[in-house]
Amino acid sequence: MSEGRIHSLESFGTVDGPGVRLVVFVQGCPMRCRYCHNPDTWRAEGGQWMSPEEILQTYKRNEAFYRGGGITVTGGEPLGQTAFVRELFAAAKQAGIHTCLDTSGILFDPEHPERVDALLSVTDLVLLDLKQIDPECHRWLTGQDNARILAFARYLDVKQIPVWIRHVYVNEEINPPAQLFALGEFLGSLHNVKAVDVLAYHTMGISKYEQLGLAYPLAGIPQTTMEQARQARSEILKGMREVRRKEKAANSTKSSEGC
Repeated sequence: MSEGRIHSLESFGTVDGPGVRLVVFVQGCPMRCRYCHNPDTWRAEGGQWMSPEEILQTYKRNEAFYRGGGITVTGGEPLGQTAFVRELFAAAKQAGIHTCLDTSGILFDPEHPERVDALLSVTDLVLLDLKQIDPECHRWLTGQDNARILAFARYLDVKQIPVWIRHVYVNEEINPPAQLFALGEFLGSLHNVKAVDVLAYHTMGISKYEQLGLAYPLAGIPQTTMEQARQARSEILKGMREVRRKEKAANSTKSSEGC
């Protein structure tokens, strides 16, 4: 049985998939998101080693609370420990436990998509964190290009894996309306998106940067209000609706031409 390098466990997560969940934070992430509130998960060599069996034992101790919920693996970046997460999810599925993968998709290899197939076969839901649709803005925000991430989103659509989209909204300078609309257009081209959540930017992770001796990248930028996040989500949904309207019109035209 393999072991994973685990940062921490959250026993009663309520925002990381459906229901109440055991949330497993893995260690290690190649991205450096400017608003990340878990910089202590970045280093791959941190955390502690745990086996799938140990994690399932933790789940079973509180199993009564998890009805309608399950296990979510987040990070850090779970795709950095694909074999371990696959083994954990396979054991969870055997026990009838709902599995959820919370990932940015940054470590997906478009040239070898089959490398994630075994993991996806035991994954009930993917929470996909889409940071920015524009490649340049994505590099500024995370230190990484978004080509692999968008390819992963498309691959999940091909594999028909249900996806909940997550997007952190900071302000109009970092998340301009045009980019929100463009993100919506991209999402509208997918057919496996079951929900779109826009998360309000917060500064609750600043103390961790101080403890690690790191400068906080977005120092001085105020937290986002729930109303601002709601408006941002509305702009994304506009883009989705526009693409689907055009798709419906195109299909209608094809149908008419065939009569």
